Amino acid sequence: MSAHLQRDVDKLKQQILALSAEVESEVRTAVRAIEDRDEELARQVVDREEQTNITEVDVEDNCLKILALHQPVAADLRYIIAVLKINQTLERIGDLAVHIAKRGLFLCGQPPLNMPFRLGEMADKSQGMLKKVLDAFVNLNDATAHEVCAADNEVDAINRDILKQVKAAVMQNPALLEPLLQIMHIARHLERIADHATNIAEDLIFLVEGRIVRHTQEVSDKANQET
Repeated sequence: MSAHLQRDVDKLKQQILALSAEVESEVRTAVRAIEDRDEELARQVVDREEQTNITEVDVEDNCLKILALHQPVAADLRYIIAVLKINQTLERIGDLAVHIAKRGLFLCGQPPLNMPFRLGEMADKSQGMLKKVLDAFVNLNDATAHEVCAADNEVDAINRDILKQVKAAVMQNPALLEPLLQIMHIARHLERIADHATNIAEDLIFLVEGRIVRHTQEVSDKANQET
């Protein structure tokens, strides 16, 4: 790798790691806003959306510049491609954090729902997957990436359970339809965050191993064998 390419790649690494930390913080803050019924926290997430979008555009622009100026090959090329994809995924996760925060703002204006939804458990698992895969990306740890892929099924199962709970609650008390729908949508957003964490894990596997594992059972099977 030339000195100029190394310099530009190092700058790109700093940018994508900063965006990762920013998005992870947004998800954490949005979830806290729901748990604590805190309107100020929810508004903080909404207000940061524009900055996240700007950072995502900057990262993509620098990826394209590196491809045009340096024409990297092999591992360097895989890294730039992986960053391009992960960058887009992080922006989508940031959007989901904003959606959660906006639904939290609505719920803050409603009486508390004293129902045993598994939203907290789902939020913990989704955030755990996101943190784990971003840490794995920093350390280029493909073994951890396989573990994240395998964990996605747990979040899917909780999402299905919450949907059943919401439907049952609506049948029992139709007057609570609107706030219950917000709970259902929040669960869906958390499930999508877990999906995106899985996508990042798959991109990391491509980066480290040079193999595309999307739409295969291999990632889950490998993780199950290692646990």
